[in-house]
Amino acid sequence: MCGAALQAAPGASSPLIVGGSFSSQTNAEGPVTVFDQAARNAEVASLNQQLKNKQFSEVVKRINELTARNFIDSRFYLLLAIAYDGLEKYDDVIYSAGQAIAIAPQDHRAYLLRAEAYLKKEQYERCRMDLETALKLNPSSTLAPKIQAELNEKTFMPAPPKEEKTAPNSFRKPSWWVILYFAAVVIAILLYIYWRYEDVFRRPKNTYSRREVEVKEQYNFIRQIGEGGMGKVYEAYDKALKRRVAIKRVRPELVRSAYVREQFLAEARMVALLRHPCIVEIYTVIESENSLYLVFEYVDGQTLETRLDIDGRLPFSKAKQIFEHVCRGLQYAHSQDIIHCDLKPGNIMIYGDDKAKVMDFGVAKRIDHDTGARTVAGTPAYMAPEQQKGFMRKQSDVYSLALCLYEALVGQVPWTVKGFNIASKKIVPVSTLAPHIPKEVDSLLEDALKEDPKERVQSIEEFWNRLKEIAPLEEELEQTHY
Repeated sequence: MCGAALQAAPGASSPLIVGGSFSSQTNAEGPVTVFDQAARNAEVASLNQQLKNKQFSEVVKRINELTARNFIDSRFYLLLAIAYDGLEKYDDVIYSAGQAIAIAPQDHRAYLLRAEAYLKKEQYERCRMDLETALKLNPSSTLAPKIQAELNEKTFMPAPPKEEKTAPNSFRKPSWWVILYFAAVVIAILLYIYWRYEDVFRRPKNTYSRREVEVKEQYNFIRQIGEGGMGKVYEAYDKALKRRVAIKRVRPELVRSAYVREQFLAEARMVALLRHPCIVEIYTVIESENSLYLVFEYVDGQTLETRLDIDGRLPFSKAKQIFEHVCRGLQYAHSQDIIHCDLKPGNIMIYGDDKAKVMDFGVAKRIDHDTGARTVAGTPAYMAPEQQKGFMRKQSDVYSLALCLYEALVGQVPWTVKGFNIASKKIVPVSTLAPHIPKEVDSLLEDALKEDPKERVQSIEEFWNRLKEIAPLEEELEQTHY
């Protein structure tokens, strides 16, 4: 314990007590307490005597009574810290010494008390800091060296071996193990580069350059007709088969890796198996030096997105006719366990007398009957909630299909319509937004846009069966743009 008892000034008498207790009211009857220097010295002398008698609890109780009545003296907190040290309450020692420092920051004794408490709590760095401060304030302290010696003993570290001195301009040859280490690092880097770009090293020198020439020789590129996240789409003419085609050039950065390139090819081969009048057919896939070319059937028409840009919205009778073809195409794809994953107005091609084909199965996935397909792909505004989390299933296409129908009838997706309830995800019924929409459509769309895929319309076939049964109202507006 820090044994620096605080002595009272000469001539001090007994502790200050008025009528057996303190009085803090200046207008109260009876003697008035005067807490002058003599009174403080008397209290300190009395407390010192109690500390010598190891009456630590009585010292704590008395000082707490004094400070509770605003009789403050920095020596009280020093004595309180000594009393807590005797009681082995080192957290209280640290707190009391800190209060003494706050009142009298130049008193080195408070720093020594706190340093000793830190030492006993094995907080050596804080102990060292308080010791340095105490020695700056009082370099001749006799207690500080004792605490310093104990601290050094507990934190003793062997001195590092002395390094051999070398001449300033001498050159030390590296050890053999250092040379081996760097050689191993270089070899590891070279092996990683080889494995990462193995396809580049093994690729035949003229393979892709020859195929690049074949693409330009076989197809005459006429004009760009579209652009999306995967690449640009061109109208072209197949010189060999004498027919127009649509060619999508996949962005080079998407297929730069051999692994990603093979994924695209596998998915393209999968979609190429789809043969249906309501699906835009993939004719072939051609690899080039920097990209992939997907060659599609050319459809002379306009996308639903373009149609809505022109007309604003569609009458229910026309929308029903168009979506019959869309449903038939998606239903066939689902029967082959392929989900579209990116159904939107821009991927519905309208041609002829309101016929339609579903196109751009570029991110389509083959579904697993137990877990679905796992990846994040599609256009965010038309993605089902589970699809945004990376879990896609047939009900995800149902959700996107319902959004497309909603936009076709209203001109907007539900999330942008005024009155949409974000908290409950409650959509505004289409019958209240556009004229001559049967109310049965509201129920169909509400069921197809459920957040939980298990509560949603379960299949494209069910969606179309319900839509087919809804009869258009007699009056249809000819002018639909608004």
